[in-house]
Amino acid sequence: MGYLRTSAVAKAAGLHPNTIRLYEEWGLLPEIPRSPSGYRLFSHTHLEQIKLIRLAFKCTIFGRDIKRTAYVLIKSAACSDFDKAFDLAITIKDLIAMEIRLADDAVRYLEQWAVNYKSKTVSEQTDLTGSNSETISIREAAAKLHVTVDMLRDWERNNLIRIPRNPGNGYRMYGTDEINRLKVIRSLRRSNYSNMAILRTMQKLACGSTEVLREALDTPDLDDDRSYLCFTDYLLTALYTARDSVNEIIQVLRIKTESPMI
Repeated sequence: MGYLRTSAVAKAAGLHPNTIRLYEEWGLLPEIPRSPSGYRLFSHTHLEQIKLIRLAFKCTIFGRDIKRTAYVLIKSAACSDFDKAFDLAITIKDLIAMEIRLADDAVRYLEQWAVNYKSKTVSEQTDLTGSNSETISIREAAAKLHVTVDMLRDWERNNLIRIPRNPGNGYRMYGTDEINRLKVIRSLRRSNYSNMAILRTMQKLACGSTEVLREALDTPDLDDDRSYLCFTDYLLTALYTARDSVNEIIQVLRIKTESPMI
């Protein structure tokens, strides 16, 4: 059997050699034999495991349950317990499917609200909120929405909503329009859409567009600082990528679990 050194494995996997060493340190690889001079000797089995690790890592960004399950899957595969790894991959697939449903439900809620928003007359839309109903305070609004006051202030600070102020005392005034808009923001945030993604969408809506809201949520602007982007700025794409990755893991493990013992 021909063995590979760490540098050759790293090159084949498109990784830095230190990353391969970290995988070994974290217990994510099968035991690696050493040469008489102490060099690590990798085989095709290690390369397959590294590919599985990279696929699984694409799923670990979506919550603690998925991350924890993915690490157990990786370690099970490293120990050749492919039946357990296969079952865990199915679990991850189900968890990701649930995340996709939540994200899609939030988009549909946004789209439904946007249609109602657009249908309002020009006279009702004096600004982005257009509130003219009886108002409540920020603490009452937080209690009504089951969020914290700090969350409401953060959403306002990030320009997701403008709250009118009482001209007499400067206090924020939350009316029906503000509450409805905040329900949409809350739904999107709970589904892991970022403030930046929501802001892009609200800006599209403010320009009169209700047809491309899903795309706006999932498409960072070209002039956005890419160094500050995270997966929640293009959540749907990240979720679909994770779904493809876990499906590939399932195919790999299905072959291994169906292979006869030699």
